[in-house]
Amino acid sequence: MKKILTLFAVVGLFAFSSCSDDTNNDGIDNDTISEVFERTITFSGANNYSALINLSPAIFTSDMVLVYRLTGVDNGRDVWKLVPETYYFPDGTLNFGYEYDFTINDVSINMFGNDLATVASGNRVNQIFRVVIIPAALTNKSAVKPDYSDYYAVIKKYNLDDTNIKRSK
Repeated sequence: MKKILTLFAVVGLFAFSSCSDDTNNDGIDNDTISEVFERTITFSGANNYSALINLSPAIFTSDMVLVYRLTGVDNGRDVWKLVPETYYFPDGTLNFGYEYDFTINDVSINMFGNDLATVASGNRVNQIFRVVIIPAALTNKSAVKPDYSDYYAVIKKYNLDDTNIKRSK
């Protein structure tokens, strides 16, 4: 009986030591690429108060996309507000707002409201948006989530580099 167990142990050692992982994973991490970029958008009837931003390369379905709008500057620091963002008249009825949706291939940023043509140009023309793409691999690393409404907390939490932002119109 001892000889049979020894024989199985030796055969098992050789059988399992020859296993290999042939995934050809050449050390490139293709699923944890985060990105921050900026777009300047003018909303008008001509573009149906909407802008489509193509993502190249496409993102994974599990990735997170956040969109922020530049609302001002405070002590030399940009103030970013998380979209969706809604503005109301003093009587509480809807005036206008911004919203977004995304697929693996694009991000759509839209303006919505009652009469968008009457919204002040300061809220329609040359609006600056930052798109932050966070891979799912980064969001699952910690049970402590950042305050997603705070752009700077998100950048810090996920160690994103926003010093050299890609900007385009």
